[in-house]
Amino acid sequence: MVGTIEKPRHTYIESRRDYCGGSPVIAGTRFPVRSVVNYVLRQGLTPEELVKEFTHLTLAQVYDALSYYYDHQSEIEQELSGNTEATIRKSDDC
Repeated sequence: MVGTIEKPRHTYIESRRDYCGGSPVIAGTRFPVRSVVNYVLRQGLTPEELVKEFTHLTLAQVYDALSYYYDHQSEIEQELSGNTEATIRKSDDC
C-alpha cells in the first residue's frame, strides 16, 4: 500500500500577501527566507554565525528557514534571482 507523503509544516515560517510582498519570512519578523539562504548557502555563514549577527533570530528559526527553502527551492531561487534593487523598492520593505 502506497501512501501520500505530507508536506512538512514549517512552524517558524509565514507568508502573507499584505506583508513583505507575500515572501516567506521568519514568523514575527521581517526576515525573509531568501536572506537566510543568501547568508548561509551563498555567503557561507554558519547558522550559528547568523544568529550571532542577527540576535533576534534563533537557531530553530534559521534551520526551519533552510528546511523551507529545500521544500520550496524553485520558489525561493526565483525570489533570489529577481531580488534586485528595483524589485525591492516595489515590495513593502522586506
